[in-house]
Amino acid sequence: MSGSLFAAGLACFAAGALIDLVLGIDARLIRPVPYLFGLVGSGCLVVLGLHATTTTAVSVDLSMLFGVGHGGLHIDALSGLFLTLLFSVAVAVSSCFVSWSRSNGHPHRRGIATGYLLLLASTAVIVTAADAFLFLFSWELLTVSFYVLTSVTRSDQRQAGAAWATAGMGKLSGAALLFGFLLLAGRTGSLTIASWHAVGPGAVHDMAWVLVVVGFGAKVGLVPLQVWIPVGYPAAPGPARAAMAGIAANVGVYGLWRFLGVLGRPPVWLVIGVLLVGGITALLGITFAGVQARLNRIIAYSSIENSGLIVTAYGVALTGTVIHSEPLVAVGLLAATLQTVAHAIAKSALFVASANVEAAVGTDDLDALRGIGRRLRWSGATFGVGAVTLAGLPPTIGFVSEWFILEALMQQFRVPGLALRLALAGAGALVALTTGLAALAFLRVLGMTFLGKPAGQVERRAETGLSGKVGMSLLAIGCLGLAAVSPWEFRYIARGLNSLVPRGITERALKSPWVLQPVFRGFSILSPSWLWVAMPMAFGLVFVGALILSRGRLLRIRRVPSWHSATSGVRGRSSYSAFGFANPLRHVLGNVLGTRRAVDFVSAPDAAQDRAGHIEVHTQVVEPIETYIYRPVRVGALGVARAAKRLQSGNLNAYVAYMLVALLASLALTAALR
Repeated sequence: MSGSLFAAGLACFAAGALIDLVLGIDARLIRPVPYLFGLVGSGCLVVLGLHATTTTAVSVDLSMLFGVGHGGLHIDALSGLFLTLLFSVAVAVSSCFVSWSRSNGHPHRRGIATGYLLLLASTAVIVTAADAFLFLFSWELLTVSFYVLTSVTRSDQRQAGAAWATAGMGKLSGAALLFGFLLLAGRTGSLTIASWHAVGPGAVHDMAWVLVVVGFGAKVGLVPLQVWIPVGYPAAPGPARAAMAGIAANVGVYGLWRFLGVLGRPPVWLVIGVLLVGGITALLGITFAGVQARLNRIIAYSSIENSGLIVTAYGVALTGTVIHSEPLVAVGLLAATLQTVAHAIAKSALFVASANVEAAVGTDDLDALRGIGRRLRWSGATFGVGAVTLAGLPPTIGFVSEWFILEALMQQFRVPGLALRLALAGAGALVALTTGLAALAFLRVLGMTFLGKPAGQVERRAETGLSGKVGMSLLAIGCLGLAAVSPWEFRYIARGLNSLVPRGITERALKSPWVLQPVFRGFSILSPSWLWVAMPMAFGLVFVGALILSRGRLLRIRRVPSWHSATSGVRGRSSYSAFGFANPLRHVLGNVLGTRRAVDFVSAPDAAQDRAGHIEVHTQVVEPIETYIYRPVRVGALGVARAAKRLQSGNLNAYVAYMLVALLASLALTAALR
């Protein structure tokens, strides 16, 4: 059954890609067909994931297909957990793609569907690969799909740079994994991933751990490997951004989980580095998200923040592995997996909604989108639910996951050793600051943009078709509904993590059928399910009380100006904007953002009305990783390239001399070694 479902899913992806490449996009009725195949294939893989998580593991031998080696698939509970999550999101994204492909207002290109379906197929193979060859082959295909999606529309001259940055970081990620896999295969003499657990402690083991963290960290966007995300995600067309951020990027999370079970105990210094880098990534991501002027870049930087949160919780699990504490491993992995679920669903919801907004308005500039939530009701509601989820507010699944991350980081008093305690405390402080800034960043987008006062008369627009509304509804329901049924979600995650930590230990997070705790007994508790009962009751009681105390005046219609700065007479460009809302953040965190200001005096166009003219203040933030690390490296690399180019146009005598010098040096080195 498992092999048949997997083959059916890949066959659907292949058929959809073939239709896209052969029939193209000229016929409007043909455009949605590849995405319908993607939806059906994703549904097959969801069923496979549910089956694998709740039953025994299954292996599929593919040696006859490739003709060499013993390559194959191994579908166990951990693979099933990620198949369920990633392809449930893919079902919703494919549904949104169906409506998006039929609408006008954005470019249609042959290859978009192919890139998307290649992304889904490579994701499925990565999550189930049992050997290094199949894993790395699919990893490279995923990089190719990213390059296709970020370059296929060619709508902006900056898109080429975004595509190369995305492909370059994908190649760096693949190179790190290749070297790590070669070290492990060389030590064990096997390409089977499961056999690498036999590698004992030592330099090879520690180096493999570093390369694995770097390789998978580049895919999820850890500092300083995150620079491709703010340019790569916005360059992709429409819902493809949701596929990249909500589906494909999470294979990096799967890789970290898988190799925790394969490699076992990491070095202590690496655990400290993971905790601190995760916290710094989260803080930098949300800080830059809070000051961006374009909607898609805000969502992209938020992806960096969520990657930092996930990796920080993963650092707690690594800490438990170092000190041989299974409850600490359980609470760390549980918190990180919950955040992965919240990020996958909510980030997909944000990118799908932003694709509809951009198609309707023609831009993603925040100040041009004021009041867009009143015109595009479905997209506005979906974006609002996703934003509240990523802000970590109740009653969403984001609130549950971030609560668990903070609770996991508070367990440092159970950890022996000052270095690990300080690392956990530092990561906890960074995460706490991040959660506060996340609420500020998404309040800015929701309040000033989606719920702000429109510049003109409100006009509702037809934004998407039925399948698009179904897809957005599934994502919004996932953000809210998973919180209501979080105890059942915990049990399912415990099944999926059983190969890493015993299921009974993870299920200690259930203090009672509907009350949660961070695995350890006698600690704080939470019931997201009861919040769905208590919060409406509290709001209802407050409303009834206010109605009684006001003697009915509460229901009278009162019209007052909203979202104004200064006085009600401030209009137009002088009114409070999303840019102005972020100015306090630019000032307070100026050292982090590298804020630069320039003041220009502008003469008045009409001296009779404004004799003194006015001034314009230009504010710019600088990303430190790109400015102080990658740009100097780029300058050095270009200098080396120019020097090599001059060598290419020399004379034959010089080349013979170079070879003679190299030969003599090699002989001298060989003689010295002997």
